[in-house]
Amino acid sequence: MLYIYLAILAMVLGLTLWVLFSTKKPSLQVTAAMVMVPLLLRLLLIK
Repeated sequence: MLYIYLAILAMVLGLTLWVLFSTKKPSLQVTAAMVMVPLLLRLLLIK
C-alpha cells in the first residue's frame, strides 16, 4: 500500500513540476513551488 501511495505522490509531483515550468504566470509558478515542498517531503518520507 505504501508503494502505491508513493507512486501516486510521484505522479502528482511530476505534474506539479510540469505546471511550474510550462506556465508563464508568476502567480501559478509560486503556487506550484509552494505545493511541491510538502509533496517532496512526503515522497522522501520526512514528516
